[in-house]
Amino acid sequence: MTPVHFSFSSAFMLGLMGLALHRTHLLSALLCLEGMMLSLFIALALWTLQFESTASSTAPMLLLAFSACEASTGLALLVATARTHGTDRLQNLNLLQC
Repeated sequence: MTPVHFSFSSAFMLGLMGLALHRTHLLSALLCLEGMMLSLFIALALWTLQFESTASSTAPMLLLAFSACEASTGLALLVATARTHGTDRLQNLNLLQC
């Protein structure tokens, strides 16, 4: 495994571990998701540059567009949760109540 592959896979795993183990605030969960998406974007962009394929050159931009949509949806949910519940702590949220 090259150092570049190791750095991107460790960045993805670090974001995944942060998402799985550190679930106190919604904002920290969203930041872990963004870190995972950023590592996937950079790895996919470097992969297309390495193989010099023009057919898959739009895949990193598509992933980046989906990441931006996911971030805006997550921030909208964060604002709505903070307004209705007064906090973004995940322990205070009850998904069974409307």
